[in-house]
Amino acid sequence: MRLEPITWELLTRQLADHLAADLAGQLTGPPASAPAAQDDDRAQWLRVAVDGAPPAEPGALAERLADAVRLRGMPALVVGTDGFLRADSLRFEFGKQDPDAYYDLWYDTQALWREVFAPLDPGGDGRVLPDLRAPTEDRPTRSPYVQLPAGGVLLLHGPFLLGKWFPFDLTVHLGLSASALERLTPYEEHWKLPAYERYEDEVAPQQAADVFVRSDRPQRPAWSGLPGRD
Repeated sequence: MRLEPITWELLTRQLADHLAADLAGQLTGPPASAPAAQDDDRAQWLRVAVDGAPPAEPGALAERLADAVRLRGMPALVVGTDGFLRADSLRFEFGKQDPDAYYDLWYDTQALWREVFAPLDPGGDGRVLPDLRAPTEDRPTRSPYVQLPAGGVLLLHGPFLLGKWFPFDLTVHLGLSASALERLTPYEEHWKLPAYERYEDEVAPQQAADVFVRSDRPQRPAWSGLPGRD
């Protein structure tokens, strides 16, 4: 795969322009300020994955992209998978530092389907739950639902987002080489490294994502370009 140098500012701008064009070309329905149509057979929202291990900072790109999307007149909602962790009793069934449990058990994919994706399906009401459980405490957040108007963009960020059949319209993977991932991961979290290696082996996110960004050197990212670009 050929990668080209890019700045984060230009990357964000090109992604936002791509989403704006996609929305204009694909979606139908009422203006963003009006309620979502209940009988439309096409979705009224775009769903974007910003996938990457925590050291790659996918949340930072998701927030920048949300700002750029809003500047183009589209509502945006950022959701992090750390707000959809399972209860400690399930996550730590095999101990607190089990890499396979981190990969398979930590994140509540069923809740993400139910509370984040289903409301944005065709005919959905656009009411998304932004989080379910506090990431640092074993308790529900009890956050209220957030209304994402029709014509809006959901940006979901976190690790291990690809390979789960989530219905994304655009997927961006922030990749780190094994050496960069080890260098940037805090020593006390090195037990997670085999989970990231397993993700690379089983899902191959560099090839699976629509857009791949190599971010070993945070100030000098490189990317694969947008889908369909020559």
